[in-house]
Amino acid sequence: MNNVDSPKALRRMSVGELREYVDDVRHYILECCAVNPGHLGSSLGTVELTVALHHVYNTPHDRIVWDVGHQAYAHKIITGRRDAFVDNRKRGGISGFPRMAESPYDNFGAGHSSVSISAAFGIAKSMELRGEEQHVVAVIGDGALTGGLAFEGLNNAGASPNTDILVILNDNEMSIDKPVGALDHYLLRISTSKWYNKFKSSLWGILSKTPCILKLARKTGNAVKHGVLNNSNLFESLNFRYFGVVDGHNLEELISTLQSLKEIGGPKLLHIKTTKGKGYAPAEQDPSIWHAPGRFDIATGKRIPNKYTAERYQDVFGQTLLDLAQMDERIVGVTPAMPSGCSMNIMMREMPERCFDVGIAEGHAVTFSAGLAAAGSRPFCNIYSSFMQRAYDNVIHDVALQNLPVVLCLDRAGLVGEDGATHHGAFDLVYFSCVPNLTIAAPRNEWQLRQMMYAATKRESPTVIRYPRGLGEGVEWRNTEFVDTDMRSEELKAGSDVAIIAVGTMANVALRAAERSTQSIAVYDLRYVKPLDVEMLDSIASRFTKIITIEDGAVRGGVGETIAAHFARSPYNPKVKNLGIGDEFVEHGKPAELYADCAYDESAVVEAIEAM
Repeated sequence: MNNVDSPKALRRMSVGELREYVDDVRHYILECCAVNPGHLGSSLGTVELTVALHHVYNTPHDRIVWDVGHQAYAHKIITGRRDAFVDNRKRGGISGFPRMAESPYDNFGAGHSSVSISAAFGIAKSMELRGEEQHVVAVIGDGALTGGLAFEGLNNAGASPNTDILVILNDNEMSIDKPVGALDHYLLRISTSKWYNKFKSSLWGILSKTPCILKLARKTGNAVKHGVLNNSNLFESLNFRYFGVVDGHNLEELISTLQSLKEIGGPKLLHIKTTKGKGYAPAEQDPSIWHAPGRFDIATGKRIPNKYTAERYQDVFGQTLLDLAQMDERIVGVTPAMPSGCSMNIMMREMPERCFDVGIAEGHAVTFSAGLAAAGSRPFCNIYSSFMQRAYDNVIHDVALQNLPVVLCLDRAGLVGEDGATHHGAFDLVYFSCVPNLTIAAPRNEWQLRQMMYAATKRESPTVIRYPRGLGEGVEWRNTEFVDTDMRSEELKAGSDVAIIAVGTMANVALRAAERSTQSIAVYDLRYVKPLDVEMLDSIASRFTKIITIEDGAVRGGVGETIAAHFARSPYNPKVKNLGIGDEFVEHGKPAELYADCAYDESAVVEAIEAM
């Protein structure tokens, strides 16, 4: 059925034809993701829901807001991007996440979780103010519901009883890893309630045939459900009419349910149960691995490994954290729902009582870590650089202002590749450099990361350690001892014509560029962004009239401009060229392609040297 190129075609199809189409879309997602990796498991689990939504609602006139984009691949295929999906997440291809500039069917861009309810409520309220009659649906996963923003949206929308909004809770008992917390147990209790589900089945049988009962449901639904569950329903206490639990893979039931809900105004929530990785046995059996499995063989389910000998920075972090925790009983780990993504699961397997997965709640993760530190623990709080943006105030107010010894490890710093603008860690060097009391470290290789983590445990103040996604330099680190290192910069290569001052892994790029240059190039690894090694900087400026800085982060307000400002206040007046990410959002693509686009890959550094 690859001739279906819009939701309009779906609305003309029978349920039987839609079932065939569901199978076709699911197989197409598998075919494409096997050779062009992406977020597989979540999208496999939402095919029936996506087809049902576009069959029942008049999209794009009616608005669907997807939380994150891990579950939206079928949506992209259905809405005219089937052929383009083969280049999903590639440079120049479509984004892996909903994006307003890409399609009129993408009603709100979302690469970070928990935003859908607030955004959908804003859209619905705007339509209400203009007197427009359109349906608005927010689709949010059970993992994303642990984010505080989701509850802020529910609380605000529930206070507007006349605003028509449907929240669909896609409950697959998984985010990237297994969900945690009281909410997960609450959803499980609702979904497994024998009496409630019996009541639900009977209720929907009546609603689908008797329109007048819909009016009655608006008045009495909450009270009846409270009696059946023998407890207050969380969502209904927020003034959302709750409906569920519906089988998210029963296409006919989904369609009839959505059609009935269109007739009910105001805030309402539909709770559906789905299986992450649905329709592909390996993905169903191991949903964490198959969330984003990389390339794989569809027939055998075997993942195709990368042919590299170096280890990932995240694994260096995970193993080092365990090693440090075995030496120091004060050390604990905190992560907002990313234990496998940051490799904190290495410590979790050995010391589960000293690791805390707090759900998708970055602000809470930071303040919880601050509380741990205030009581004598030494927390390592690992949050992706782009996700740390959500916890900026918590770092300032709860950690830095109180000068607590929290170690903030920023995984995925710099350009991360195919996930694109929503996930690039472009701004952490800018937004943290201005915060007092923070020490900011940027290792250039695996060994430095290990030693900087050790050094952070010796401080009585907060430390930020930022490192990139992916593989290291192949430097030996596993069998190395911990050593006390100072915070001075390091000269990696002597030279006389041009000096390059590099931040983190960019020092490796600078070294390779220096070897290619026809000039005599000195290379310095800054190592610590804050405090700056002003003694070394003054020494460089006294000997070089031409200086290049390079960082895997935003230039505007970044480390290079800070160094240039220091030189401007000094007796020296070198010519300084800052390399890094320009004043723009960088699109998706392979990291090497993006470094070249932003003009700070190896060739761009050579060109900058020659130009000076």
